[in-house]
Amino acid sequence: MVVMSGGKALIEALSREKVDVIFGIPGGALLPTYDVIYKSKIRHILARHEQCAAHMADGYARASGRAGVCMATSGPGATNLVTGIATAYMDSSPVVAITGQVPKFLIGKDAFQETDIIGVTTPITKHNFLIKRAKDIPRIVKEAFYIATTGRKAPVLMDFPKDAQIEKANVKFSDSVEIRGYKPPYEPHPLQVKRAAKMLTNAERPFIFAGGGVIAANASRELVALAELLNAPVGTSLLGKGSIPEDHPLSVGMVGMHGTKVANKIVLEADIVFAVGFRFSDRTTGKVKDFCPDAKIIHIDIDTAEIGKNVRVDLPIVADAKRALIAVRKAITEMAKKKKEMLWLNRLKELREQFSEKELKEKTGRFLYPPRLLKELRKIMPRNGIVATEIGQNQMWTSLFYHIYEPRTLVSSGGLGTMGFGFPASLGAKVAKPDVPVVDVAGDGSFIMTSQDLACSVMEHIPVTVIVLNNSMLGMVAQWQRMFYGRRYSQVQLNDVPDFVKLAEAYGAKGVRVGSINEFVKEAKKAMKSDLTTVIDVPVSPEEDVFPMVPGGWSLKDMFLDKKDAECRLKGSSR
Repeated sequence: MVVMSGGKALIEALSREKVDVIFGIPGGALLPTYDVIYKSKIRHILARHEQCAAHMADGYARASGRAGVCMATSGPGATNLVTGIATAYMDSSPVVAITGQVPKFLIGKDAFQETDIIGVTTPITKHNFLIKRAKDIPRIVKEAFYIATTGRKAPVLMDFPKDAQIEKANVKFSDSVEIRGYKPPYEPHPLQVKRAAKMLTNAERPFIFAGGGVIAANASRELVALAELLNAPVGTSLLGKGSIPEDHPLSVGMVGMHGTKVANKIVLEADIVFAVGFRFSDRTTGKVKDFCPDAKIIHIDIDTAEIGKNVRVDLPIVADAKRALIAVRKAITEMAKKKKEMLWLNRLKELREQFSEKELKEKTGRFLYPPRLLKELRKIMPRNGIVATEIGQNQMWTSLFYHIYEPRTLVSSGGLGTMGFGFPASLGAKVAKPDVPVVDVAGDGSFIMTSQDLACSVMEHIPVTVIVLNNSMLGMVAQWQRMFYGRRYSQVQLNDVPDFVKLAEAYGAKGVRVGSINEFVKEAKKAMKSDLTTVIDVPVSPEEDVFPMVPGGWSLKDMFLDKKDAECRLKGSSR
């Protein structure tokens, strides 16, 4: 045991968890701890908004697979973390948030900058702690990281009163952790594995759904091996992109509201849907009663609560995705039955030919065509290059036209759909992976929300490339207003403000505006090699829509293939 202050105990405990970076902003309730950080070997990155600090920690976690750490003071500092914590919670990302709090004797008395952050974050964290005594800090930190990074990964918050930071105590650090009642279910039940293997072996048209849980479990190789054994097409959720290389012959891309035409068609023809680490969100299934009504569904998830929550499940397997996939593949191999060959794969080939994309040519005029731009970006990015996205049309164009080849190379807000996420998350990803290029594909409306952290990227030497698909609109909202509200554009026009080139330069970054695909490729290549963040302003038509599209509440079978198809079918529709 050793005598030290609570603040010093916290930083020592973080060091023992191999934390190498904290994203945060100091404040009065955290000054004792920041005084310890002053001499610490842990790198502290000064964000310009606490929400960005949380998104940076989240991006770091998604790119590295390790817990990301963010820190903020009490009151508004803590509440500013909330959007970032909720984003991580919805996407099962391991973030450890540390908040300052007023001294214990003032808690509950409406003291200056007091907020019940424990109460506020209870619905959006896996667990949270109020640190009352310095001597408890090593145990609490160990438990916080263990809870955040095991089972279904998720954020954990530690609230740290100021007097507990100053208090000195005998503290004891331990390498072991055990939490009564917390036993994540890792091993699959052998009987369920055998049943799944038999169902898959007998299936004529198996389809595999890969969600973010595959990537969280580092189970991509096992997923691909099973798909190849079964000759099963693989579709993904947005966060599952990268679980199978999207140039693999069995990959059909993303399923759902803006899923690929092939994926949305072939999944409805499957007789077995094998879902792994996948929560069947409404954006993926469309109208639930029309989702694969004739298929048997096998669902692997480490979270019991997800089984049967959104869709009926014929065979549940509650387990770690990696271990379950290994077990199912082994069981199928031991059955020694020949895999189904040509009919199902021929059908996949037919759909690919039916929906084959024509060459995406550069459009004339002053606007660039996002699908073509994203395909060109893919050509110049290395396979392990990381792409973050904002929310809206930019995100869906990226999911459709920028193929992901490796796990943890797409960083995007899925469940919460948080505008402003992509840029700070890209900074966190770059800190985690400093040797690979990191690009944020942004919309102008989303980038505006967190663009002040250009200051952080410049001052902390975190060079990323921001591609602003600038249509001077809140593009996805405008698309819906065009399609469903008679083109009544209510509060979506951004009117060319700000000038992104000047904005970037004001922060000490580089800003450039391009007028052609060739110019874009040239500037993007330069930006990826630069040691300074570059913002590339790309003019996009405000009339440009994202297709294919399944309107909210509609079925996958009702997918709009393109603008003409949508206009034709919406005439007279009573949905």
